[in-house]
Amino acid sequence: MRADRLLSILLLLQNHGRLTSRMLAEMLEVSERTIHRDMEALSAAGIPVFAERGSQGGWSLSEGYRTNLTGMTTEELQSLLLVHPSSLLSDLGLKNRFEAAFQKLLAASSAKARRDAEAVRQLIHIDGAGWHQSDESFPFLPAVQEAVWASRKLFISYQREETAVERIVWPLGLVAKRSVWYMVAQVDGEVRTYRISRLLSARMLDEAFERPANFDLARYWEQSTEQFKANLPTYPGRVKLVETSLSRFRQERYAKVIHTAPAADGWIEAEVEFQTLDSACEIVLGLGSRIEVIEPLELREKVIAEAKAITALYRQSEKEA
Repeated sequence: MRADRLLSILLLLQNHGRLTSRMLAEMLEVSERTIHRDMEALSAAGIPVFAERGSQGGWSLSEGYRTNLTGMTTEELQSLLLVHPSSLLSDLGLKNRFEAAFQKLLAASSAKARRDAEAVRQLIHIDGAGWHQSDESFPFLPAVQEAVWASRKLFISYQREETAVERIVWPLGLVAKRSVWYMVAQVDGEVRTYRISRLLSARMLDEAFERPANFDLARYWEQSTEQFKANLPTYPGRVKLVETSLSRFRQERYAKVIHTAPAADGWIEAEVEFQTLDSACEIVLGLGSRIEVIEPLELREKVIAEAKAITALYRQSEKEA
């Protein structure tokens, strides 16, 4: 573990320049005392690391010192760095490994390649988590990508519900959510997200724009996704279901289990949260006789009405057969 940490310190200093003990401790999740001991170990091993005091001080490597790994082109590096750690890597306990590999890739590259690679990570974000696959088309994706790359303003026509709107936007980056592409753009001082499949036209303008200094594409996407989830409608309910069906119920996209309590004969009661009355009814019907709605009454009555309609449909089919 310590050998890995010493290598991580070396790569972090090489990639970022001067870093304080506190910064390194936070990045590596250790104490500042541990960082000081690690610095002594690096120095004893002949690594030219030194400390500068003062408000702008910190740990640095001697100018010109770097590890030397070769064989990767700038384009190859950029393609790999588009991938960001997802919840899947966290679930497998590999997120820290990914970050370590990322630092090694940066250390293996020239200063120009590192700058180009970091620029790409600020322009394109790949989100591989959740959501369904899509068969949408993106005819204006090349035009948007070109404007993002060139930091040029973009004139777009966009389908919003029943109307089309026209905007001049500052395209800050592209986000891929599985097979769906989004444009993150600044409009009238606000950052907004546009689904690229809803673009009716896109034309790059001659006028360039200056990218906001503190804008981070991945952070913006994460925050906007959380906000989107928080603003989804909620429809609370209480159900009774067969205990063995609980795991399947938890997999439903539009339902969440809040609390469970055991009931008799292998059943459990659960406080749940759906999104809408209609989606709640569909989920309940999908579990058939393994679930019963206790409340609200309107959901229970809707499920009963739908079940009766299904029964009547099949009885009619049998009569006609």
